Amino acid sequence: MITKAAVLGAGSWGTALSIALADRGLDVVLYGNETSIRDEVNSAHRNSRYLPEIDLSPGILASTEIADVADAPLILLVVPSQVARLVLGQLRDAGIPSSTILVTCTKGIDPGSGKLMHDLLEEFFPDNPVAVLSGPSHAEEVAKRIPTLVTIGSSDPDIATQVQAVFTLPWFRAYTSSDVVGIELGGVVKNVFAIAAGCIDGLGLGDNAKAAMVTRGLAEMTRLGVAMGAKEETFRGLSGIGDLIVTCYSVHSRNNRVGRMLGSGMTLDEAIAAMSQVAEGVPNAKNAHELARKLGVRTPIIDQAYEVLFHGKPPAAALRELLERETRPEAD
Repeated sequence: MITKAAVLGAGSWGTALSIALADRGLDVVLYGNETSIRDEVNSAHRNSRYLPEIDLSPGILASTEIADVADAPLILLVVPSQVARLVLGQLRDAGIPSSTILVTCTKGIDPGSGKLMHDLLEEFFPDNPVAVLSGPSHAEEVAKRIPTLVTIGSSDPDIATQVQAVFTLPWFRAYTSSDVVGIELGGVVKNVFAIAAGCIDGLGLGDNAKAAMVTRGLAEMTRLGVAMGAKEETFRGLSGIGDLIVTCYSVHSRNNRVGRMLGSGMTLDEAIAAMSQVAEGVPNAKNAHELARKLGVRTPIIDQAYEVLFHGKPPAAALRELLERETRPEAD
C-alpha cells in the first residue's frame, strides 16, 4: 500500500494534486525551487501565489531539495514541459528505486526531442513503472474539492490500478486505460485548441464559432492520435473531448486566456507578460505542428494557431483562411 507520495512542481496543479493525495491519507512532499513558496506552505499551510485562500493539509511538506522526494514510492511529474528534462535529470542524480511509480501530470511535449512526457520519463528511468494522469481537471476546482474525474493510463494494468486506488476519493474519481499515448496526447493538444477558442472569444464571436472549433479540433486530435498509434475511442473520453470542452470554455483556462488576449489585439509577448503561470498551449502549438508535419496528418486549426503564435498572423485572418478552405465531407 502506498503511504507517501512526492509531487514535482509547486504550481497550482501540483499543489491541487497534493491536496488530493493528502486527503487520501498519504504523506506528501511538494517539491519546487522557490523558497518563499516552501516557507509559506510549511508555516502557514498556504500557497497564496498559485491557490490563494486555499488551506493545505499539515501533511503536505514543501521542499526545495530534490533528495527529499527520492524515497517516495509514488512520484508525480507536474512541472512545465520546458523544464521537465532538467528536473528529471536532478531526480535521476538523487537516485530512486526501480520500484518507484512515476506518473506524469504535465500536459506538454519535451521541446528538445518532441517526446511526450511518458516517453521522457522512460528515457530517464527505463526500469521504473510509468503512468499518465489526464482529464478535465482545473487546479482551482480540484483544490476546492469540486467533483473531478480523470483517467490513469499505463501499459501495466497493475500499475494503473495502484495509481487509481490512490486517486479514489469521495470527490475525485479515476478510470484506467492502457492507451497511454492517446490519453497523454489529448491532454497536450487540447491546449492548442483552447488558445483558438480564446481567440474566438477575443474576436467577439459567438457560440456557433466556438462549438465548430471544438468539434473540428476533436477531429484533428483524433487523426493525429491514431497516426501515433492511439485508439480512436480514447478521444471520446475524459482525456479527449472531456478535457477539450473544459479547457475551451472555462474561465480557469490559462490557454483560453492567452487566446482571448490575442483575439483582442495583444501580441503574444504582451499576453505572456500578463500571465502569472505557464500556458502550455504556446509551446504545444509549435510541437504539435511539427509532429503533424512529420506524420503527414492534416491539422488546419493547429496550423493556423501556429501561424498566429509564431508568425504574427492576425487571428481574424487565420479564421478567415480556415473558413475559405476547399470544401470537403465532414468525415474526411
